[in-house]
Amino acid sequence: MKSSRRVDAAIEESVIAHMNELLIALSDDAELSREDRYTQQQRLRTAIAHHGRKHKEDMEARHEQLTKGGTIL
Repeated sequence: MKSSRRVDAAIEESVIAHMNELLIALSDDAELSREDRYTQQQRLRTAIAHHGRKHKEDMEARHEQLTKGGTIL
């Protein structure tokens, strides 16, 4: 399935802007059944959510490391 490969590639690339663009493109893809469209869009939404959570965790860990002892090093 062509759209599945596009979604796989976008998830592998891990660029939120590209995943969002693909979400919109899938909405207009007349070749996809409603179920396939939903499945592929859910995969993208899940990847976006995980990416955001991972980014937040990384930033918190970085901040914690930089502020050891109460001051920014």
